[in-house]
Amino acid sequence: MSISGIKGMNDILPGEIETWQHLEEQARKVFSAFGYREIRVPVVEKTDLFCRSIGETTDIVEKEMYTFTDKGGTSMTLRPEGTAPVMRAFIQHKLHAQDPMAKLYYIGPMFRHERPQKGRYRQFHQFNVEALGYAGPDIDAELIIMSARMWRRLGIAKLSLELNSLGTPEARQRYRETLVEYFSGVKSELDQDSIRRLERNPLRILDSKNPDMQEVIEGAPVMLDYLDTESAEHFEELRGLLDAAGIGYTLNPRLVRGLDYYNRTVFEWVTDALGSQGAVCSGGRYDGLVEKLGGRPTPAVGWAMGIERFVALFEACGGKAPDTAADVYIVAVGDGTLPRAVQLAEQLRDTIAGVRVELNLGGGSFKSQMKRADNSNAEYALILGERELSEGSVGLKPMRTQEEQSSIGLDDVASVLASKLDKAAAVAGAADD
Repeated sequence: MSISGIKGMNDILPGEIETWQHLEEQARKVFSAFGYREIRVPVVEKTDLFCRSIGETTDIVEKEMYTFTDKGGTSMTLRPEGTAPVMRAFIQHKLHAQDPMAKLYYIGPMFRHERPQKGRYRQFHQFNVEALGYAGPDIDAELIIMSARMWRRLGIAKLSLELNSLGTPEARQRYRETLVEYFSGVKSELDQDSIRRLERNPLRILDSKNPDMQEVIEGAPVMLDYLDTESAEHFEELRGLLDAAGIGYTLNPRLVRGLDYYNRTVFEWVTDALGSQGAVCSGGRYDGLVEKLGGRPTPAVGWAMGIERFVALFEACGGKAPDTAADVYIVAVGDGTLPRAVQLAEQLRDTIAGVRVELNLGGGSFKSQMKRADNSNAEYALILGERELSEGSVGLKPMRTQEEQSSIGLDDVASVLASKLDKAAAVAGAADD
């Protein structure tokens, strides 16, 4: 009996992975252009890290984490999000001593035990960006501008930006008390999740997706009316910077984010191109998180983007990964041809910059090898038989045009192919230098 994969944890297969690789490559280029450096953190952390950072009353900690006790008796958790592990690494390795201002990004899997659905899985992947040590709204603006540049680079137009501010923890507490008073007055109209959140985390009621709750939520007090002066000025300056950069946005006073550590700026890029799963990229400011985890007071802001949704949106907007088919497929038929074909393949890889060469392996008749060459989607097949080997030549067969097959000398293969493929011929061995 075969063993199947775990529900909600998906294989990414050839034919799919090329799009992922393309998006990862473009994301890295954008991050690098803005001065962000990669960091890699473990997929498993001590459970207390997430309880302290995300908040014990959040759905993630209460319902969704993959938690287990290791052989040493320590409670461990597969990371459900990436910000807390990066903050832990920032503190543990004293990165502030190297530079009090750090711009970091990371790419990798996260884990949450929730009901699998389109665009939401138990193992999912994210691009995450964090900027530490920057207190002003200029870095908030840069992070949003950077994400907008990625959309433009990839030709993604079906996104809009929603923006809000949660103020300082003190302002948020005053707003929380107001919310409790308001929702207590309409308690009979709340669903069970909202009643449970009422005393523990009332801001999360604003994030409810229950359609029967929307009228009640619309009548709730607005956070922007309770901002402290400094947060209001921070938010106003951020909006001015986005206006200057030509980034359009909509104010959404119900946008609160699902994690307790956020303060001041919060934002989401949303789309209607993927059905009900609207948010593609979400983030905000979490100035107290480093201190909460035992570090020195450090302002911080960042965003996370689900790669599964990003891939789906890219494809919905007509995006396609660049072709990764072989340029050349080498067919070798007859005694003594395979060793020379191996040499030829390596010669081409050494002397033609960026060429993609696939060599027929596993033997087979001429007909079966040509069928494999055709299935490879290569532009050209090089045919090396016993006659060609004795003559020091090779057959060059175009696979995607009606051009006739020709015979060329083995010593001329690299230069002829470089010209036909419009690739630069390199000095032999340069690829290995």
